Amino acid sequence: MKKLLALVLVVMLVFSMAACSKKTEEPATSESGASEQPAEKSGKITIWAWDPNFNIAIMNEAKARYQKDNPKVEIEIVDIAKGDLEQKLHTNLASGVTEGLPDIVLIEDYNAQKYLQSYPGSFADLTNKVKHSDFLNYKVGLMTVAGKVYGVPFDTGASGFYYRSDYLEQAGYKAEDLNNITWDKFIEIGKAVKEKTGKKMLGFGLDDGGLMRVMLQSTGKWYFDEQGNINLANNDALKAAVKAYKDIVDAGIIKPTSGWNEWVAAFNGGDTAAVVTGVWITGSIKAEASQSGLWKVAPTPRLDLAGAVNASNLGGSSWYVLEKSKNKEVAIDFLNKIYAGDNDFYQKILIDRGAVGSYIPAQNGASYSNEDTFFGGQKVYSDFSTWMKQIPSINYGLYTYEADTAIFSVMPDVYSGALTIDAAMKKAEEQLKNQIGQ
Repeated sequence: MKKLLALVLVVMLVFSMAACSKKTEEPATSESGASEQPAEKSGKITIWAWDPNFNIAIMNEAKARYQKDNPKVEIEIVDIAKGDLEQKLHTNLASGVTEGLPDIVLIEDYNAQKYLQSYPGSFADLTNKVKHSDFLNYKVGLMTVAGKVYGVPFDTGASGFYYRSDYLEQAGYKAEDLNNITWDKFIEIGKAVKEKTGKKMLGFGLDDGGLMRVMLQSTGKWYFDEQGNINLANNDALKAAVKAYKDIVDAGIIKPTSGWNEWVAAFNGGDTAAVVTGVWITGSIKAEASQSGLWKVAPTPRLDLAGAVNASNLGGSSWYVLEKSKNKEVAIDFLNKIYAGDNDFYQKILIDRGAVGSYIPAQNGASYSNEDTFFGGQKVYSDFSTWMKQIPSINYGLYTYEADTAIFSVMPDVYSGALTIDAAMKKAEEQLKNQIGQ
């Protein structure tokens, strides 16, 4: 009898467990007995960005993907020139007028801290709403204030040393000779290229701070210290970068250029042998189809300083949601689903637009490991994926472009020898202090 009772209890227990299991697997039901499904997203979000061939085109791809699953969400993408966008955003935030602002806005990384610190409370805190560990650390750091993260990282400006392999081979250099070199070595190579081929090494704007920022970030230092104080006069890394600029000019290995079009024309026209800049230049280099197979990419040269690395960054931007957005949760969901979760999206924009995202899981995709015939079969994007993980994290502070202006106001005197580098950086620091009131 006891055995029979025990058997009955076991059977009852099994059926009870099965019923519980079945109950947990069933969808939630309302009191009427109808199954409850997640609420369908609806509403309108407006997005501000610039560059129709890059940011706008990519955002249109993101829009199409999101609306497949969320057809009731209206997405308006507004193309505004970068300077105009920044001015409108500053004006509205400074006045406290939120009417007319977008739900999502693109902000260049150099300016992120200026907006976040100048207008606290204006941008949505995304700390626990986006998996920021899936993005490159240096990008996440740029959108972090007091431990809170306010954006969704987008493209990287990871830099590379693009070069005409035919010109460098004529000068006696092979791909393996260009790995992990210093700027002094770069200048030496430039002199050999000029001697053997008659070509200049770089198209170069004497008043352009882009290459200066590439040199500086590779050392892990910036125009400001970690507390945001101006750091020009006593900045050894900056002085080394200024010296490298002067050495490049003195070596006679540059073709002076002014503005984007002249710069691009210098390498597209075969007048220069190299370009050292962000990965976003890839499309412009490949635009000259007649040069297919002649280009390769090596790691970025470094300054000869302790701690400097052969990896750096120039430019890049990220997406931010306005705190007062009427459809804030939909805006966050949109960025989360596409920019923080869609690997295939990143494969497509890499192929279509040459956009290298800072979303780490996407870098294992097939598009990143493809050989590129334009670059002689080199797996260019795989190499950039490796280099971008080595980029030092930098606090750009609030006034990167103001510092650029101050430094390049004294560079003519550095080039001519009228001022020593020490004297020039002291003068630039005083000018910057007067400009920003420090």
